[in-house]
Amino acid sequence: MTRTALVAGATGLIGGILIRQLASRNDYSEVRVIGRRPPNYDAGTIRFVQSSFERLDDMAEVLKVDDVYCCLGTTLRKAGSLAAFERVDYHMVVDLARAAHKAGAKRFIVVSAAGSSPNSPAPYSRVKARMEQAVSEVPFESVHLLRPSLILGDRTERRPAERVAQILAPLLSPLMVGPLKKYRPIHAKDVASAMVSLATRGEPGVHVHHLPLD
Repeated sequence: MTRTALVAGATGLIGGILIRQLASRNDYSEVRVIGRRPPNYDAGTIRFVQSSFERLDDMAEVLKVDDVYCCLGTTLRKAGSLAAFERVDYHMVVDLARAAHKAGAKRFIVVSAAGSSPNSPAPYSRVKARMEQAVSEVPFESVHLLRPSLILGDRTERRPAERVAQILAPLLSPLMVGPLKKYRPIHAKDVASAMVSLATRGEPGVHVHHLPLD
């Protein structure tokens, strides 16, 4: 039996790769993409729906899917303020989860970040932790929270510090073993693949995943 998927954040690094992976699969009859701008990819199974992520309860027919893949996220620098950052990384994600569950979605797979903690000194990590807690409280059949570390890949936006880190990553990764393994850099395509793999496992409940998956 084929399923339907919804992707939020498809114009980002992970989301752009994810929709290509989903479109190539035979187990999804339709991949719905919601966002302000259409993705830079089109295929027969992809259906774009424009949304500013406001009044999501009015989009019940669009949100009525089997699997929701959430790749929404920004940075404090790009957002310009903590409130603007929270709007994307907390409110938009949590509002989507609640509205999608109300519409009948069964699974919610979301990209968070390594080091997420309510006690972190970093506002970024605290917001991610609050998002994880709020999404975990939505009674989906299953929730998968992915915590990647530095994400490798070609971005359209310039992030000089991240570019330097990507150059150093191959040298440092072999040294990151044991408890440090979860902080290894990971390519965006591997994050996307992990999301698809988790959606197909059928494991009920709430799960936190560090990458790469075991």
